[in-house]
Amino acid sequence: MTLLDLWLSRSIPMCLLLQSLVLMALCFPLASMCPKGCICQRADPHLHGLNVTCSQSRLKEIPPGLPVDTVLLRLDHNQIGAVPDRAFHGLRLLRELNLSYNAVETLGEGAFSGVEATLQVLDLSHNRITSVHKDAFARLKARVIVDDNPWHCDCALQQALGGMAHNHEASARVLCRSSELRDQEGRPFLAVDTDLCNLAKRTTDYAMLVTMFGWFAMVISYVVYYVRQNQEDARRHLEYLKSLPSKPKKPDEADDISTVV
Repeated sequence: MTLLDLWLSRSIPMCLLLQSLVLMALCFPLASMCPKGCICQRADPHLHGLNVTCSQSRLKEIPPGLPVDTVLLRLDHNQIGAVPDRAFHGLRLLRELNLSYNAVETLGEGAFSGVEATLQVLDLSHNRITSVHKDAFARLKARVIVDDNPWHCDCALQQALGGMAHNHEASARVLCRSSELRDQEGRPFLAVDTDLCNLAKRTTDYAMLVTMFGWFAMVISYVVYYVRQNQEDARRHLEYLKSLPSKPKKPDEADDISTVV
């Protein structure tokens, strides 16, 4: 056997093994790329992107190290209590995000920063959301699902939903668990025809007027008390002076008077 035959006999199997490893790496994500408690699967062998499923994993926060080529992310049925700003920043291919059945209570301005252009579906139903930043959904073009949350209907929520004119369905499904207007509690948010932002401003103005009136009344009361107190002190001093005995005349003054007479 020549050296060429020997080299070929050893190199060809190695090449085949290397090719198999490359194909496996392309078709299946490495385990180290997938966050703990999640399952990562190629969405389509012919397309670039992963379906990342972290459902029912008892997660209490958004898992770190999400693959950058994630197109579908399921985080439903967990115990996630907050969505930090820029939590999904870098997931430039993300099209669907499911955060339903968690314990999220509020959403900040940058909760979905970085995925506004690609996100198509955002499911936030069955959480504990009471309030959101007025710009939380401002740049989103996705279909947002917000059913079954204990919303507090205030100015910020009115502004947030007002910026979602393309997503009338989301606004229609918001029920006011509590509200700045007591008669709106338990009613659909769209039934609120009052400008809650102006209402809050008027309430603040009224509070300022009441405070200023209180201070003014306090100053007037102090001035009246001060004047009356001074008058009382002056009266007492005058009475004291009147109560003093008269000053007796000197003998020289009496003699002078007799001489004149």
